[in-house]
Amino acid sequence: MNKYQKLMGNTLIFGVGQLLSKLVGFLLTGLYLRCIPKEEFNTAELIYSTVNMLVPMVTFSMADAVIRFGMAKEYDKRKIYTCACLFVLGGMSIFMLFTPLVANISKFAGYSFLLYVYCYFSCFRQIASQFVRAQGAIKLYLADGVFAVFVQLIVNLIMVAGLHMGVTGYVMGFIISDAISLAMLTVIARLGQCLHMKYFDRKIAGEMLRFAAPLIPTYMLWWVTSSSDRWFMTYMVGEGESGIYSSGYKLPTLLMLVTTIFYQAWQMSSIEERNSRTLGKFYENVFGAYTSLMFIAAAGLIMLIKPLTFVLTGNGENGKDYFTVYPVVPILVAAMLFQCFCQFLSSVYTTKKRSVNSCVTALIAAVVNIILNIVLIPKYGMYGAAIATAAAYFACFAVRLFDARQYIFFKVDYLRLIVNTGITVFMCVLIAKAPKLWVLWVILCFAVSLIYNMDAVIKTLRKILSRGTVRQPQNAQGNAGSANVPTNYGERR
Repeated sequence: MNKYQKLMGNTLIFGVGQLLSKLVGFLLTGLYLRCIPKEEFNTAELIYSTVNMLVPMVTFSMADAVIRFGMAKEYDKRKIYTCACLFVLGGMSIFMLFTPLVANISKFAGYSFLLYVYCYFSCFRQIASQFVRAQGAIKLYLADGVFAVFVQLIVNLIMVAGLHMGVTGYVMGFIISDAISLAMLTVIARLGQCLHMKYFDRKIAGEMLRFAAPLIPTYMLWWVTSSSDRWFMTYMVGEGESGIYSSGYKLPTLLMLVTTIFYQAWQMSSIEERNSRTLGKFYENVFGAYTSLMFIAAAGLIMLIKPLTFVLTGNGENGKDYFTVYPVVPILVAAMLFQCFCQFLSSVYTTKKRSVNSCVTALIAAVVNIILNIVLIPKYGMYGAAIATAAAYFACFAVRLFDARQYIFFKVDYLRLIVNTGITVFMCVLIAKAPKLWVLWVILCFAVSLIYNMDAVIKTLRKILSRGTVRQPQNAQGNAGSANVPTNYGERR
């Protein structure tokens, strides 16, 4: 099986698990919007986003190190897992000292202990699941993800819908599902055999920390870009509108379904092929098909945004409030689209161990986001927050597209990117302004996007499939590659 076939196979495997997880997640979103008032929902979402920000800090971003080093054959896997867990244990001990400080934050009053427990299980479960994935146990990794989200659904049906526990029930759903998932992975994958002080290696721990340390501020900066708008909204225009705006993020996450499925497989392929002479061509073929598919998916989601929002929110008392967010959602879809592209390019930094570059480019996005939030939210409310987020991700993508190709060079069809971006922006304007016959215009835009991009997808797939039937000659060192391809193709020194 060659690298293209393996990438496609892993993508399909990840797809099955992710589709089930996202389907249950979609049902959970509908449950939250029907059972949790918008003010409480805003608090719940702030806890969720805050924990997502804390986990990389508390774990020292060891999940990324586990993937990068865990897939490398030259390292003892037991040492990787032991070092990662010890880093997390130290991080949680430090975080415990700040729990009283967290309790003084008005939004988290009464929830500080739950937040700590949520963070604790989330950290260790993340390390365990990524270690299992790095070892190639993809089916177990996916089964665990599906199982965890089903547990979360059951807990929330009992606590949120049945007992009306609101924010507490929302957070308990994450805690219980993470705890059970961690226990299941530990037993099935026999992770206990990989965890012992005798496996602690200072040299490996130092390498992992040097790789992961720059990713700590990177995750914080991504949190600023993805979540600071909700904090700005809360304090500038009130919790009610902020809660409605937070609900607007739920549909764009459907776009993340596509990229999450693909990226998990792509990240593994990129690391495995890190020493290949044709790595640049690999990136070129995959990036072309990936961006085209993502633009089609974004256009389709924007086209269906109004009926999907209605289905998600319902027509109850809470639903009528949440439904008012639908004109803003296409802008968030555009933001999510460029976030996906940024994520793809981050694989270059992971593969080449250039984590500092991830941090610098994420800083650009955070600065753009904060400045535009301050300028736009007071005047334009939800629209201003969404535009600020989209502009921040676009800025990061533009910089990364230039910077990442200094390490792995691959050709980019800039004209196609510009035309597709123009179509996406035009669709966002149509939904927001709602002129006469806007529905027909939106459908036409989707058709144009589909026709324009399918040609690139088909051509790239043909290249991939044709390469899948060609056996690559080997050089003197035994590495696959074409004799006509220069040894530095795809990499600039």
